[in-house]
Amino acid sequence: MIESPEIRLRRLTMRSWRRGMKEMDLILGHFADGPLAQLSPADLDAYEAVLAENDQDLYLWVTARVNGGDNRGPAGIAAMLDRIATHAAERLRPVR
Repeated sequence: MIESPEIRLRRLTMRSWRRGMKEMDLILGHFADGPLAQLSPADLDAYEAVLAENDQDLYLWVTARVNGGDNRGPAGIAAMLDRIATHAAERLRPVR
C-alpha cells in the first residue's frame, strides 16, 4: 500500500514528538509542527533518515550546529540537521 502525503506527515510528526528523549521531542516536534509540511519528498526522505538515528547522537549533532561545536554528524543528513538546528536556534532567540 502506498502512503499518502498526509499520512506520511502525520506519521513523521508523531515520530518527532515521541522520541524517548524529551530534548529531542522538543527540537524535532516543533520542527515537525513548523516547516515539515513544506519539505519536498526528497527532504522528507532525509528527515526520515534523521529520525532513524538515536536521540543521544542527534542531540549532540543539532546542538553542535547551534553552538558552533565540532561534532557535526554524518554527511548524508548534514543539510537536514542544519535546517533543524536553524529552526531550533530561531525558537531560542529572545523576543525583544
